[in-house]
This record gives sequence, structure tokens and C-alpha cells, in this order.
Amino acid sequence: MINDQLMILAILTATVAMFFWRRWRHDMVAAGALLACVLAGLVGPAEAFTGFGHPAVITVACVLILSRGLQNSGAVDALTRIMLPANAGRLVSLAALTGLGAILSGFMNNVGAMALLMPVAIHVSKRLELAQGQVLMPLAFGTILGGMTTLIGTPPNLIVSGFRVEAGLGSFAMFDFTPIGLAVALSGLLFITLIGWRLVPARQQSGIEGFKSGAYITEVRVQEGSKADGMSLREIEAELADIDTQIVGLVKREVRLIAANPARRVYEGDILMIEAEADSLTDVLSILDLKLEESITSEESDEVEDEESAPPVGAASKRRGEQRSPKSEKESASDTPDQSGEVTLMELAVLPGSPLSGRSASDILLRTRYGINLLALSREGKRSMKRLRSIPLQSGDLLLMQGPPESIAEFAANNACVPLAQRVFRIPNKRKVFEASLIMLLAIGAAAFGLLPAAVSFAMGVLASMALRTVPPRQVYEALDWPVIVLLAALIPVAGAMETTGTADLIARFLIESLAQGHPVAVLTLILVGTMFLSDLMNNAATAAVMCPIAIGTASTLSVSADPFLMAVAIGASCAFLTPIGHQNNTLILGPGGLRFGDYWKLGLPLEIIVAAVSVPMLLFIWPF
Repeated sequence: MINDQLMILAILTATVAMFFWRRWRHDMVAAGALLACVLAGLVGPAEAFTGFGHPAVITVACVLILSRGLQNSGAVDALTRIMLPANAGRLVSLAALTGLGAILSGFMNNVGAMALLMPVAIHVSKRLELAQGQVLMPLAFGTILGGMTTLIGTPPNLIVSGFRVEAGLGSFAMFDFTPIGLAVALSGLLFITLIGWRLVPARQQSGIEGFKSGAYITEVRVQEGSKADGMSLREIEAELADIDTQIVGLVKREVRLIAANPARRVYEGDILMIEAEADSLTDVLSILDLKLEESITSEESDEVEDEESAPPVGAASKRRGEQRSPKSEKESASDTPDQSGEVTLMELAVLPGSPLSGRSASDILLRTRYGINLLALSREGKRSMKRLRSIPLQSGDLLLMQGPPESIAEFAANNACVPLAQRVFRIPNKRKVFEASLIMLLAIGAAAFGLLPAAVSFAMGVLASMALRTVPPRQVYEALDWPVIVLLAALIPVAGAMETTGTADLIARFLIESLAQGHPVAVLTLILVGTMFLSDLMNNAATAAVMCPIAIGTASTLSVSADPFLMAVAIGASCAFLTPIGHQNNTLILGPGGLRFGDYWKLGLPLEIIVAAVSVPMLLFIWPF
């Protein structure tokens, strides 16, 4: 048994270290930990994949699908328009926005709630004359706080409930989390609204109207017969002086020159790296008769590969409303992505878990597959001077795209991106809004009143959504966050090994005897604070799965109820406010808010102190030992 304990501790230590390192995705690390336990004989081969049928995993998956139904129907958009005041001041606007985010997160996936409200938050920041980060961070923290209030609000709550079932104590009910979660959420939201937003650094970053001067780099190529062919860089800048644009680099024969001599002349085939505002881009292309490099590169690639693709969109396209070229008029309707010829600029944020992560625009054949152009990339408020098409993308990146709005929307939907610069409004369908809302309410009600287990209730809701097409069957599997599903399913057997080997009891005794000196309140506080610390550095679901066996073992050693300790884990796992990596919503606002890694703790640390100060007395009152 001692060898088994040492083995599981070694595997857990390596797993946590991998989570911290972030070299591999969370689901890969969790799967590796599970397979290591199987090879070490700590988890039987027959039990290795039982986590995929665990009620907590099924419930998380079903809630994600039902959340998609609320989004598709326009129910959330309608609620947003009703609840958010149009012309209120800072205090009321921030309170309404963060409060709405918290309410939505209590009943749908909080990442989905954040994605839906991000465009609204950016619009509010401009109206209130605040930096985007000063509105986005309060919203992100508000959605995290709101997830604590119900069983389905966040995966850690479901994981904690699942461990309670395995301990023979039964499942937590739908609103068992509400008394403490609501007290914590209200305290946190009050602090954020009155004081907290002022602690967020007012960094100016890409807004909804596009990037300000100097915010992004665009690559354009000098074509044969172009006005720029033979001109010096100084002469080109003089031509662009009235539209607040400058040349920041030159690529000549694949050699990149950042500080090129102003007297240097450019010729056909040269590539100019131009710094411009989004609204100025079409003027730059028209004045100098230039084309976007990505568009040209894709055309050449298409000719070589003899692939059927959409016609060029972007640098060579006419401005919105202008007549198309004779060549375009000859193209068939099937080859044309947008019959109206409308070309828009749209800013997209890359969501956590996006299939774009680690891939460049060239890798995904952006132009060939979608007929759109990547004009710029912004990461953590910094622009890159590398060639755009070769930069591997990351979650939290901002992408400035150009092309037909339908093509950009398709790209965003297929690759887990959320539009910022031009919000894609859903036209509410009253019947679908009613159906999607009714399905969610009935599923919640059946679980809340104990009529059905949560997993069964929400699974029936998914089936009803598919039948009524509030979530079309083809979108069901797209709505799932598969890395989170695999993470949960893999770590549940690993956590079980902690209990069967006695490792959880060993850690519990160390906490009680060495650190807390046998005081239950001190142990409770240690578990809460320790879970909060881990959640800031690794996935919150993984944190809950690791800490639940320790919480149950601690209660058993003290011969007290396990409920306050499990609730402490649920609260602590949801309180990831110090870093951008602890929660997906924190990662999502990194680019749009122009934030840096060290900006989060300025609001997050006092917020975590408030959470701890409110949670411990409430735990002792609501869930006594």
C-alpha cells in the first residue's frame, strides 16, 4: 500500500506540474495521468474509462448543449436588450452587465455567457469612456461568481456533487449551492461594481471600431501597373499622409526590412508592411492600387493546386457598394461567397479550446477554404512584426478579418471564435425562444425537485431540443467542449485511486495534524484557500477532482460532516481571479482587454480575500460540522 501511495503521489505531482507548465492541453495531461495509473496498477483496465459515463460528465455535456439552444434561439440576446439600460451611468451599467452575466452563468455554461456578453461589454466600455479591460474583467469575474450559485452553474459543482454520491451521502440538489454561492456572488459583485473596476489598469486596446493608429500591421503587395511601382517609401508615405497611415517595414525578395531607408524604391513583387486603422484600409488599397498579400498568395496556391475556391476578397475587392470587375461578373454564383459583393471588417477573439490553437493562417488554408483574409493579429495588447500568415494562433488572440460577413461568421462558428468588432445579431424567433427557455426550465425543475437525477433530466432536455430543433442535431456535438469532457472523464478514476490507496487520508492527516493542529475551522479555511490557489494555476475542474478526495478524507479523519469541506472545494475551485490561465473566461479577455498576466491580481486578490471572508462564516452557518 505504501508503494501505491508513493506512486499515485508521484503521478499527481507530475500531473499538477504539467498543468502548471501548460505545454500540453489539459485533456492530454489528464488522459496521460489516467493511463499512467492503469499501467501502474492503480486503476483497473475495466474501470479506466468509466468516467465517461459518470453523471457529472453527462450533466456537463447536456448543459453545454442546452446553452447552445438558448444562444441559437436569440433568448439571451432578447434578455440582454431588456435588462441592460441604454443610457445609464457607470455604476448602473456595470452593475447591470455583471449582474446579467452572473444570472446567465447560474443556468448555462459560463464561458458561453461570457462569449455572448463580450460584444455588449465592449460597446458599454466605449459609451462609458472606459478602457475595455475595465469592463471586460468585471464581466469575466461576474460570470465566474454566478456559476457558484447552482448545481449546473460550473463543472466544479457537478464534480463535487458526484464525489458526494460516491461517498454514500447522496447528490447535492440543484439549489444547495445557492445560499453560500449567492452570498459570495453578491458580495463580490458589490465590490466589483463600486470599487473593483477602478483597480483594473486602464490599458487602451483594440476597440469595437477597430484598432487605433499603430494597433495592427497589414501586408500588401505591389502589383504590376500599381501606382506604387517605382515610388520611394517617402513618396508613398506622402500619398498616405492624409489617412493617418505609415509604412513600418518592407519585404523585398523574402528579406524583411523593418527600418528601411525612406529613399528606397519599391517595385513589382515587393511587400509593404503598413500600419493603419481599420477604417483607413480600403483607402490605402485604392490610392496605391495594392493587394493584400494573403489574397494573392492564396490565388497563386489555388492555381498550382487547381482547387476550386472562392474568388479573392479584400485588397483587390472594390469598396462596399461599388460595381464588381468584369472577371467577377463572369464567375458563377456557386463560386461567389457573397452575391452582394459586401466586404466587412470584423474583429474575432479566439476562444479557449479553439481548433486554431497552434495553427497559422497558412496551416488552415484560410483564404482557400473560407474566402476571407487575416489582416492583423493582436496578442496581449502587443502587435507582432512577424509575417502574419506564419504566426501560430493562441486562445485569447484578436484576429482582424476581412471578407463577406457570412464567410466570417462560418469561420467563427467552425473555429470557436467570438465576434467583437461587429456583433452578429441573432434575429429572435419567438417560438424558438419559448421552446428553448421552456426546455431549460423544465430540465432544471425536474432536477431541482428531485423528480429525476440531474443527468437524466438534462439528457431528456437535449433530446427535446434536438426534436424541436432548438439545437439542430448537426450542432449537438459541436456544442460540446470536448477537452473539458475528456478532462473530467479521465480524472475521475484518478481521483478514485487517491481514495482506494489511502492517499487522500494521508494528505488529510497531514493537513489536520501538522498545519491546522486539529481545529476543524482552520482545516476548512486551509482547504478553501488551497483550492483557490490551485485553481488560479490549473483548470478549475481538475482542481475540484484533485481536492474532493482530500476534503472527504479530512472529514472522515475529524469524524465530522463532509459537506462543508466539499462546499469549500466547490467555492475555491470556482475562484480563479489571480491569473489569466485559471479560468477560460480570464483567458478570453486577455487580448480584447489589452491586459497583461500581472493585471489580474490587482482586482483578483482583494476579491479572493472577500470570497474567503464571506465563505467561511457562511459555510459554518449553512453547513455546520
